[in-house]
Amino acid sequence: MAKSETTINRNSEGGKAASGGGSHSAHQPVENYESLNAIIRERVRQSWDLMAFSDMGGQNYRYRDVAQEIEKIRLLFEAAGVVPGDKVAICGKNSSNWAVTFLACLTSGVVAVPILHEFKPEVVHHLVNHSGAKLLFVDEHIWQQLDPNELPSLVGALYISEFGMPLSRKTALTDCRNNINERFGTKYPYAFEKENFDVHPDAPEELAIINYTSGSTGMSKGVMLPYRSIWSNIRFCIDNIDYLHAGDGMVNMLPLAHLYGMVVEMLYPFCIGMNCHFLTRLPSPKVIMQAFAEVRPKLIITVPLIIEKIVKSKVFPLLDKPMMKVMMHVPFLDDKLYGRIKESLLNVFGGQVHQIIIGGAALNKEVGKFLKRIGFPITVGYGMTECGPLVTYAPASETKSGTCGRIVTRMEMKVNSEDPAHVPGDLWVRGMNVMQGYYNNDEATREVMMGDGWMNTGDMCTIDADGFLTISGRSKTMILGPSGQNIYPEEIEQVLNNQPYVAESLVIDDNGDLVALVVPDAELLESEHIDAAQLDSIMAENLAALNKEMPAYSKVKRMELRQEEFEKTPKRSIKRFLYQR
Repeated sequence: MAKSETTINRNSEGGKAASGGGSHSAHQPVENYESLNAIIRERVRQSWDLMAFSDMGGQNYRYRDVAQEIEKIRLLFEAAGVVPGDKVAICGKNSSNWAVTFLACLTSGVVAVPILHEFKPEVVHHLVNHSGAKLLFVDEHIWQQLDPNELPSLVGALYISEFGMPLSRKTALTDCRNNINERFGTKYPYAFEKENFDVHPDAPEELAIINYTSGSTGMSKGVMLPYRSIWSNIRFCIDNIDYLHAGDGMVNMLPLAHLYGMVVEMLYPFCIGMNCHFLTRLPSPKVIMQAFAEVRPKLIITVPLIIEKIVKSKVFPLLDKPMMKVMMHVPFLDDKLYGRIKESLLNVFGGQVHQIIIGGAALNKEVGKFLKRIGFPITVGYGMTECGPLVTYAPASETKSGTCGRIVTRMEMKVNSEDPAHVPGDLWVRGMNVMQGYYNNDEATREVMMGDGWMNTGDMCTIDADGFLTISGRSKTMILGPSGQNIYPEEIEQVLNNQPYVAESLVIDDNGDLVALVVPDAELLESEHIDAAQLDSIMAENLAALNKEMPAYSKVKRMELRQEEFEKTPKRSIKRFLYQR
């Protein structure tokens, strides 16, 4: 049992999710609907002629176009024998068609299985098979690296772009895809009107998404999120962000295959009638700033890396100039200077920003301190895939330095500690956002579900008297990448430990860089008369070979050699906490 006697909750706000679409007036606000699919249905009908999805420099979809494409995908589902409860995998870069495919699953009662496009082919094979997906929507260049023989459960595969079909194992599916427009015209011979768009009547505990938290075939954990979790997350955003309206634009930078980008950055804006703009090029600072200038977003949802790059490249070099250093120490003048910097920085983000929400990892302390000094509207939230993803949040006007907000609506939290306000302990959460468990992995589920609905997040935290959460560190070994990816150091170490002359290794996070601490095999080095220069060359080759096997976000920046072995527990496990920086 948790030692904390103080439980922080916000269960009394925002209502309760109900089964099905309900019977509501077509004119009432979508936030009154207590079913996720009912919200989507009414938003599509109410925003029929507004822009919904745009690929920067590419195609655009109005809400009516999204509805029509969903109907066509449903014809493909029917031909493939995909029914509510079946799984459909989606693996590709961010695009309007990715979002449309996901919505087709969600509104049809089909379980969406998003797979990060950066995963290696063997990992994609494993996740498709583990989930039991019947269909795979995939980018063409990814499909070319896959082996259909390794995907025996698939009925078919379709390209996310234009929905071409490189694999079909069912005649009915082939015929449907080849005649999709004719099939659609037969079903709707006169016109496809807003009243024709309907949705699956979702129930709160019905499974909506399986989202895998790891790319390892040995450690993959598929988080099972029911409709109530996604509804609760969307409802919280609707209830707590009051400056966004139908027709506003959103710049979508985060991976749609992760819950943060999928739910908060794409699905929530869609549910209130906004226009999501997906970056079609590598999100470099230049590309991102061009998008901000074009879209002029009021809300930016991002990870620390984006903000840090912009501040470090656009602001800090200016502040390092001798005259600027002098001016920043002159009373009154410094406030005017900081005010101009704030205005200039807001213009970098498009000039209309009300708030920037940071998640996925901690913000660089130097950057965070500077942004607070100039009164920049930035706040840090906390979430995890297992909560779909929101756990804590506070608006920029209320946030406290070093904290990541208060518990969100319909959730409770407590810290397993003798003194939760001062002594860090495991954070436990309970409520509508929490997952059902890990798909086909009862052991992993039992490790985190503590009974009576409580889930152990594995994060070491404190909670102050005002309910603000501060994360002290992770009791788990997982490292959050700069864009919110889950990095498991053991997976990297397993590969590295198989490299020549490596006795043992430990991968750590050093201010955003992955660093491998390596203990060479001293006996082998001595027996083969390997000198220091030769060892450096060997380790450089090991690093290159290691990174060749790793996804982009798991590449190791550098190696550091150690002469003494790592300190171990009685079970011979490395005491990782001794080597963290």
